[in-house]
Amino acid sequence: MTKKDRLIYLPLGGAGEIGMNCYVYGYGPAGKERLIVVDLGVTFPDMDTSPGVDLIMADTEWLVKNAARIEAIFITHAHEDHVGALAHLWPSLKKPVYARVFTAAIATLKMEEQGHPKDAVHTVGARPEVVEAGPFRVQFVPVSHSIPESSALVIDTPAGRIVHTGDFKLDGSPIVGEPFNPEEWHAIAREGEGVKALVCDSTNVFVDHPGRSEATLAGPLSELIAAQKGMVVATTFASNVARLKTLAEAGRAAGRTVCLLGRAMKRMTSVAEETGVLKGFPGTVPPEEAVEVPRQNLMLIVTGSQGERRAASAQLSRGKYLGLELKEGDTFLFSSKTIPGNERGVIRIMNAYSEMGVDVVDDHDGLYHVSGHANRPDLEAVHDLLRPKILLPMHGEHRHLREHVKIATAKGIAAELAVNGMLVDLTGDAPEVVEYIETGRVYLDGNVMIGAMDGVVRDRIRMALNGHVLATVITDEEDQPLGDAWVELMGLPETGRNGAGLADQIEAELGEMLAGADDRLLRDDKKLDDAIRRIVRQVSMEVIGKKPEVTVVVSRLLAE
Repeated sequence: MTKKDRLIYLPLGGAGEIGMNCYVYGYGPAGKERLIVVDLGVTFPDMDTSPGVDLIMADTEWLVKNAARIEAIFITHAHEDHVGALAHLWPSLKKPVYARVFTAAIATLKMEEQGHPKDAVHTVGARPEVVEAGPFRVQFVPVSHSIPESSALVIDTPAGRIVHTGDFKLDGSPIVGEPFNPEEWHAIAREGEGVKALVCDSTNVFVDHPGRSEATLAGPLSELIAAQKGMVVATTFASNVARLKTLAEAGRAAGRTVCLLGRAMKRMTSVAEETGVLKGFPGTVPPEEAVEVPRQNLMLIVTGSQGERRAASAQLSRGKYLGLELKEGDTFLFSSKTIPGNERGVIRIMNAYSEMGVDVVDDHDGLYHVSGHANRPDLEAVHDLLRPKILLPMHGEHRHLREHVKIATAKGIAAELAVNGMLVDLTGDAPEVVEYIETGRVYLDGNVMIGAMDGVVRDRIRMALNGHVLATVITDEEDQPLGDAWVELMGLPETGRNGAGLADQIEAELGEMLAGADDRLLRDDKKLDDAIRRIVRQVSMEVIGKKPEVTVVVSRLLAE
């Protein structure tokens, strides 16, 4: 290490929000550091801010500009907010990807679906196996979480050791996957000069009690399912393979035949079994066999715990799905926590089931779900285990990061609240924000990537809010109106409060304007467009009280 070299941290997604994780570490001369990327995840759209969008991911323009400096990409685990953007963003980076076996299998499937080479993804064993990536030596450290084989990263550099926790909890009995091992973390803290910087999950920093183990759910779930008389349907996160196993075992113990519904759920269990992280999963039947089972002897485990409209939970709430339907006296269990922002979709499904006479059980009392993230006392335990010189909170909204900084500062740990775009120098004894990188979001819209500021989604929102009018005018070869103007309405009432037709009134006003227009207006495309647009909006405001978006089409017939 020379005096000119520096160690940097740059979050591009996931710091100041939950989801869309993308973090960059660098080491070397300022502006020429060699880089590694940790996670390429997505977040999900909503109808208020991103209608029609399929996925949202971090804008990696800065990474693309500096692609020649990137050594590798590391994926901590297979949740969509950590791996979901990999196959979409990899073509602009084209760097080797490293992950443990289960995560690598999921990542490879995603790469193959997009037509990318599967050999870009490399499978790595757990610590003490090391991946050499330029000036970085990276180890995957098993941690417990709500998906199999999650890992923290130990990143050794010439300037010191970084521990990037990824998503984790302190669970000694996670059912599926490896338990959290305090001895391993003591060893990480003792090696060399100790831990220079801890970059730490902050999701549950406001939860004051210690987290609970996944194993604590088996009893309550078994009791609940055994007590029901009708069909039982349970939903949880498709990636929570341990919960799926616990639910399936509880169903079988109650004498029920178990059926999995949902592509994502089947995929996760299949990959978990193929990679050896899931063993002893109870036998299940396909939907075509489940329809023949008496409902008091049947349990469905379905996708859609967050109210997704196309998932099995929502499909069943609308009626029969794959020959299966819920009826009065059946029970629907949400063995999950509703992610903020998804409440309306979940409540819509709950009410639909209630109207059917189905009993809905959620997790308001904490009996049937445990979080996959470390609570405040657990975070503090990790601080004490690792004794880092510096703490950088990540994976949380701004309020989570701010609270985490307060906790660290109170313990005498140098901490910095670094949100997306803040480039932090970790070389010294305290973190220092030294640069601000322009960051943002990109959208997957259908099969096309668009920028959040490109105007596509903005125009879509404006049309949704204001409606749309298409106004068409035809002129002859002498630029005189040929026939009447006509309009087409979309997303607007056809009549106003006075009963007058909106289209009729707009067409009448346009007809008057065109009849009295001089040649200069009729021959100037821009002026004619502006005049038509102004009349459409004025009449709409008078008749229905809204100013719609307007598209003007002027067709000119040319002389033969």
